[in-house]
Amino acid sequence: MAIEEPKYTVVMTDGPGEVRLYAPVLVAETLVEGDMDQASGKGFRLIADFIFGNNQIAMTAPVSIEPQSAKIAMTAPVMLEPQSNAVDFQKAQQWLVKFVMPSQYTLASIPKPKNSAVTLRELPSKPYVVLTYSGFNTQSRVQAKTQEAVQWALQHHLVLAGVPQLSRYDPPWTLPMFRRNEIMIEVAAP
Repeated sequence: MAIEEPKYTVVMTDGPGEVRLYAPVLVAETLVEGDMDQASGKGFRLIADFIFGNNQIAMTAPVSIEPQSAKIAMTAPVMLEPQSNAVDFQKAQQWLVKFVMPSQYTLASIPKPKNSAVTLRELPSKPYVVLTYSGFNTQSRVQAKTQEAVQWALQHHLVLAGVPQLSRYDPPWTLPMFRRNEIMIEVAAP
């Protein structure tokens, strides 16, 4: 079963890292509190509730019937971004959790969330340093991989322009050695 992923072009590859230029995407996001695992679970449930039907399709006038909801296809990755000055996956207590929406939707055409904790936003095309790895995502492992991605970017004379985010592509029942995880950090155009 193919799951849609954001479109990108690889600009540079060297060893474990690469620079990708991502196409614009539409995301559903929510801000949650807790440690990395707590926030991941809370954020996932809030946005999953939205894509599984807790939304409403905009109706056009003069129709005056009850708006209907729609199920939105699941995409990958699910992204987790710490919201603190230190940008430390081990210390952060506030997180932005994002799902990329299917490319068939625009901000005008996608069903609107009924839960005000979930918002929709368009992200413009941006370049990112990306470090891909497999396995479990403990806070210490994610922090170590983040440091590795930062070092890779600095070794390639790239200017970091955003905070690191963890992108996970697989459901929790996927065996650890088959899981695809990425640390992504926005950089200034190379």
